Amino acid sequence: MKVQVATVCLLACAWPSVVGGQAPATKTDPLHRQYREGEKLVYRMTGINENWHYEVVASGVVKKDAAGRFFEEYQWEQMKTGGQEIPLAASMADYRQRLTLDPAENPSAPDLTKVDPKAIGPITDLMTFYADLWLANKLGQLKKAGDHFYFRNPMPASSWADGTHVLVGMSAIDFDMTLKSVDAAAGTAVLEVKHVPPEKSALPDKAAWMQVPVGTAPNNWMTVARSAEGKFDAGVGEETFTDEITISLADGHILSATMDNPVKTIERVCEDEALTRCGDAKPHLIVRKIEIALQK
Repeated sequence: MKVQVATVCLLACAWPSVVGGQAPATKTDPLHRQYREGEKLVYRMTGINENWHYEVVASGVVKKDAAGRFFEEYQWEQMKTGGQEIPLAASMADYRQRLTLDPAENPSAPDLTKVDPKAIGPITDLMTFYADLWLANKLGQLKKAGDHFYFRNPMPASSWADGTHVLVGMSAIDFDMTLKSVDAAAGTAVLEVKHVPPEKSALPDKAAWMQVPVGTAPNNWMTVARSAEGKFDAGVGEETFTDEITISLADGHILSATMDNPVKTIERVCEDEALTRCGDAKPHLIVRKIEIALQK
């Protein structure tokens, strides 16, 4: 079963309504981002998505819009797999991804309508790193090494369903954040953000067998997709992310980051959309590992 797990980061679009009343971070915060117009940032991303290993480059520049708001704009290029460069769709030459770490600005979802499908994972993974750091800045609870904050997400499960092939595609997460270190000598801070299942499942009641926990927490990941044979591929499970982000104390830009994203699932092939006439459950562990590093 092909699944899209990276799109959980699109939950960032809902965060402004969740934490909009919080005061912006101050310059004394170790995670504060100080933007300089024209600053260039180039990240090399390496990824493992089950059997697919790849690398790709995101080349960015800091810009300022007509309202004086700073943002980072990225172009995706140089994708390789197995050491061989693979071409991206022609539309990617004009595609730009806008990101921000300014807590006074609201993150927005990337427009994926004209994106090469091979680039969707990298685009949403980069946004996940930025959204995690943006949220930590917005909440303003992490000031010194060892500070910890658990953010219970009041929003419903986020969806990546397209309504045609993927009929249900949902995940629900809370955020467990720790400022692991602040090293003045090295000029770095390390932020850990764990995306964890909520204490109570936010998934809809789709089928009875989907309510049985696959892992040690309530299920927080679900998918139902049409198969080529006219049947329905269904899965449910426990998804977690652990993101570790190293930040420059000088101006708050990301130096490097890693993501460990396992999804422990069971999958069934069903005869009906209600998922009541299904084959045997098959366990499937989805493993994704992502790294980015700033190129000097």
